Amino acid sequence: MGHTWIDRIGAPAIAASGHGGAVVAILQGMKRETVQLHGQPVSYFRTGEGPPIVLVHGITSSSRTWREVMPGLAEKHEVIALDLPGHGRSGKPRGDYSLGNYASGIRDLLSVLNIGRVTVVGHSFGGGVAMQFGYQFPERLARLVLVDSGGLGNDVALYLRAATLPGAEYVIPVLFSHPARLVSRALGRALGRLGVRSSPTTRGLTEGMESLGDSDTRRAFIHTARSVIDPRGQRVDARDRLYLSEGVPTMLLWGEKDRVIPMKHGQQAHELMPHSRFEILPGAGHFSHNDDPERFVALLSEFIAETEPAELDEERVRQLLQPQPAAE
Repeated sequence: MGHTWIDRIGAPAIAASGHGGAVVAILQGMKRETVQLHGQPVSYFRTGEGPPIVLVHGITSSSRTWREVMPGLAEKHEVIALDLPGHGRSGKPRGDYSLGNYASGIRDLLSVLNIGRVTVVGHSFGGGVAMQFGYQFPERLARLVLVDSGGLGNDVALYLRAATLPGAEYVIPVLFSHPARLVSRALGRALGRLGVRSSPTTRGLTEGMESLGDSDTRRAFIHTARSVIDPRGQRVDARDRLYLSEGVPTMLLWGEKDRVIPMKHGQQAHELMPHSRFEILPGAGHFSHNDDPERFVALLSEFIAETEPAELDEERVRQLLQPQPAAE
């Protein structure tokens, strides 16, 4: 049975969204669906009508991270927000948690849903998945939007590096045991009573850390982290292939105060993609889409309205891959 988001989001978020009754109508129709892919459940939300958008969350997160922006986007677009394998309510098999497998999973879900080219929006680790999707399936990519994205440089928060250390699989269960999480919740409630409100970044990270109380999710997290990060930082870097995005409308959005993945990664990627658009969300942190959801929705909607979808075929990809003559 599907579950709507109306009860989860509540009146404060609806009021803050600025979309009034339209938001309520969209939320009431926003039900979680599940499809079986390769013997594993894949959970997703699908709502709205118009040019399709796929929202891809980051590591330890889930489709819930998009709950503040989906209603606004769904007014003009068909929006699909999935739980990647190993996350949320999707299956957590003992299997492949590489970027390539995640990208293939998105392609498979779109095929089942009979959706062709899409605008792919990836946050954090999801940005790496989005870029991998475009690299593997260029014919399915209409536009690329990277939000505080991974895969564009070495720097990354220390706690993610720590998760890749030998023995992390034995330490993490202690750190995120049931008693430890109870203490964390109690502290959060106490601070709330004192009028201390957490930021969207704190809430996003807390939701992710809460999920690590589950052993299957924990295992998937460690496998995913080690596929792209080592103790020195991010070890998967797409910058040497950004030239392949020529002809793909691309926008990079970054929180001005992102402390997980620094804004300089987005700025450097923008310089390597002269056709791209770079937007800074003032005062926002790593979960910039939740710091300023109205601005995020406006920027993304404007970007889609003002650009034509890419049409990359095998011949165009072949041309891009051809070695260029050295400058004299």
